[in-house]
Amino acid sequence: MVQASAQPAPGWADLLAEGRLPRFAMVCLGIWLNAADALVTATIMPSVGADLGGYAYFSWATAGFLVGAILAGASAGRLSERFGLRWASAIAGLAFALGCVASAAAPDIGIFLAGRVLQGIGSGWVAGFSMVAIAVLFPERHLARMFAVASGIWGIATILGPLVGGLAAQAGDWRLVFWLFTAQSLVFAAASPWLLKGTVRSGGQPGVPWPQIGGLALGVGAIAMADVIPNPAIALALVAAGLGILVLVLRIDSGARVRLLPRQAGSLRTVCGTAYAAIFALMATSMALNVYGPAILQTLHGLSPLWAGYVVAGMALAWTLAAFVVAGATGTGELRWLLRGAVCILAGAVLLVLVMRDAPLVWIVAASLLMGAGFGFSSSLLNRRLIGTLADDDRAIGSAAMIAVRQTGGAVGAAIAGATANLVGFGAGLTVETARAAALWVFVTALPLAVFGAWAAWRLTVAASTTRNDQ
Repeated sequence: MVQASAQPAPGWADLLAEGRLPRFAMVCLGIWLNAADALVTATIMPSVGADLGGYAYFSWATAGFLVGAILAGASAGRLSERFGLRWASAIAGLAFALGCVASAAAPDIGIFLAGRVLQGIGSGWVAGFSMVAIAVLFPERHLARMFAVASGIWGIATILGPLVGGLAAQAGDWRLVFWLFTAQSLVFAAASPWLLKGTVRSGGQPGVPWPQIGGLALGVGAIAMADVIPNPAIALALVAAGLGILVLVLRIDSGARVRLLPRQAGSLRTVCGTAYAAIFALMATSMALNVYGPAILQTLHGLSPLWAGYVVAGMALAWTLAAFVVAGATGTGELRWLLRGAVCILAGAVLLVLVMRDAPLVWIVAASLLMGAGFGFSSSLLNRRLIGTLADDDRAIGSAAMIAVRQTGGAVGAAIAGATANLVGFGAGLTVETARAAALWVFVTALPLAVFGAWAAWRLTVAASTTRNDQ
């Protein structure tokens, strides 16, 4: 095994050999569902808000989705161990479909948001099981290629997602988007038992870490509640309380019998813990643009839903292209690209503060591309380094936890952006004045997250040269 890992990565023929083709197809389908749903929904949300109202709950469409995804993604590793990937994935597809139906048929914003939470649960399972499949079902020599495939699928979703969402929004039928995803998720559910035929339950640690998962939901929920609190002091207290609860979850998990995260994942003195911290903070940084970018661009810059979606999706496109640039990075080169990526994300966040409100559109596009390139340079390298440090009995939960940590960061970032936007008047309605205020302050509040994420990436590169054992 050590000799095989030391050899150059074989080509596509070896990747798809030995019965791996059905597993490869399953992973691709799961990644597509997760990626396309996120990009399409960001594009249509201004139309949803105009139709159903509820601008005060604007960010909940993202935060609620991510809360559901966190609950599901955090349990994906354990559920795959207990029930096997075949049937767990089928259930995930059905949950996704049910959530899409609820949002598509929603008569009001409450039902729509409930559907988004259920979509998040289905999506979290789908994404989590896909990461488990990559880590458990494919030899280590193929990890880099599989992560490149995942980036490629995100790139395809970057083109098609905003196109579908923008055309549906311009046609006045945003509900069609969710009916299309209903059909796709039903195909996923029906195909799972066949595509993953031959996989078996693992002998991993039994049980699901419900206390930690409940703590995650409580922490993110407290931050999300700040969205609808008009008193700034109470809103800030809720954000602080939510972050405190998330830290407490890490401490509880470290001593739990059934763990949510790998050993010492909560310690910044380890490669594992530092990588998770970087994943969390950097993803949280991006959510201000994802959630409020389309509405701000349509209101202040006169863009159509389609083109506003493409400006924001430029971040995902740059992510995809940059990921291929670093696909072959190894050793010290890998660490350098990882740090460069984090610096690009920080630089993009600073640039958005400066240009989102008043600068020409080209500068906003540049900031989106810069931030996306930063994720492309760093994200896959973070994933690869993290998986490479996990013990065999931690691989399932550790790989699924990457999704849970990333989505927790996204939910926290969306909730903080939402609380900020509502405090400056966005919740009262989408006007030029409220859009201008949000265009500044939601990006200002993302800066501390960007700084922490860049610091964690720097700490990870330093730790790589001084720490050899993070177990």
